[in-house]
Amino acid sequence: MQNTSRGNTNFEVFIWIFMRISGLMQVFLALGHMFIQHILYDVSDLSYAFVVDRWRGPLWRTWDGALLALAMIHGTNGLRYIIDDYVTHPGRRAALKGFVYSLTGILILLGVIVLAAFDPGAR
Repeated sequence: MQNTSRGNTNFEVFIWIFMRISGLMQVFLALGHMFIQHILYDVSDLSYAFVVDRWRGPLWRTWDGALLALAMIHGTNGLRYIIDDYVTHPGRRAALKGFVYSLTGILILLGVIVLAAFDPGAR
């Protein structure tokens, strides 16, 4: 017997695939970030000027934006599973999911605004 309590199974299959792909992408993005920040450069040399220099081009903004978005969406989906498992009242479940989705959207939006609006020439 198939469990349909989590809604549309096509959506769940998509999310299942997304979680595997995003998790793998995050491993490479995070390891690349750690390699650059902590191995390639001395941690004591990291400064605002380093970030400015790094964010002058679109590559590192895209890298950091992808890491932000994938981590937030991946974590939110994991939290969705936890809410489905432990919050039994349908109204509370819907309200909690709505809050989590809204907070996730706001945090991703703020991150994108910072990445897009950052001016390397200003200081």
